[in-house]
Amino acid sequence: TSTSISGRIGPMRILVTGGAGYIGSILVPELLRLGHEVTVIDNFLYGQTPLLDVVHYPTLAVVRGDARNEELIKKHLEGKDVIIPLACLVGAPLCDKDPIAAETTNLEAIKMILRLRDKKTQKIIFPNTNSGYGRMAEGVAYCDENSPLEPVSLYGKLKVEAEKLLLADGNAITFRLATVFGASPRMRLDLLVNDFVYRAVNDRVAVLFEAHFKRNYIHIRDVADAFIHAMDNFETMKNQPYNVGLSEANLSKLELCEEIKRVLPKFVFIESKIGEDPDKRNYIISNAKIEATGYKPKVSLPVGIRELVKAYEIVKRNHFANI
Repeated sequence: TSTSISGRIGPMRILVTGGAGYIGSILVPELLRLGHEVTVIDNFLYGQTPLLDVVHYPTLAVVRGDARNEELIKKHLEGKDVIIPLACLVGAPLCDKDPIAAETTNLEAIKMILRLRDKKTQKIIFPNTNSGYGRMAEGVAYCDENSPLEPVSLYGKLKVEAEKLLLADGNAITFRLATVFGASPRMRLDLLVNDFVYRAVNDRVAVLFEAHFKRNYIHIRDVADAFIHAMDNFETMKNQPYNVGLSEANLSKLELCEEIKRVLPKFVFIESKIGEDPDKRNYIISNAKIEATGYKPKVSLPVGIRELVKAYEIVKRNHFANI
């Protein structure tokens, strides 16, 4: 592989497990557009049809299969420069519903990739979650990459364990992603911003619990850009974790609803004393470390909210949730 004058890496061969998921169906078309060869392994668990608009690329291979299948992974790891393991049971509720599938997909499959890959030549870029910071203290916590990882949910624990193994093994970069929002061909309505905007459009009302709990947010296209940025700057960034979020969007649920109300004035939100966040997230995240490498998110929260309002003219049935 070679670096172009612009700093962009020349064409690479990339394996993306779970490449037809919420993030994958935004990232994979971007990788193809940049001239990379991409192999996607996905089980199409949710019966949706992302990636149809990019199957005309001769540089795309789509494999319907299970990211836990050793024979399959071994075959498709061959000759790859970069591995992006997105295959995952995402979110605390889904992992609690099927803990065995969660462990085999979110952790054991990562161990298998580490065992099978050539550590010297094959790079890994892995998405962790910033819910791994867990319930650190009473009140709001301030987190950077040196803050202790104390995940509360099974989902958080498995992602944190996978990150530790990847960083110990080397030739890897991990992202601790903020709560992702935005439209994708493989839509998810269970993510906080996506969910609240959906309610604002369709019900015009939302009930908030733990309304003052703060968390950080990031647009899905900025997540795709972070993977591409990491590929382009791998040597200077490798073997480190990075928080990836919008620095100006460390907001409480209440503040998030106020942002939505600016776009949809008829939206009403009510605070409830009952209910709790399974991940206990209440923190302000520093994204200074990745910003220092030259990465800067482009999509603001208001722009993303307006995009979702348009998306919900198209998406009308709530069968797009990971639950």
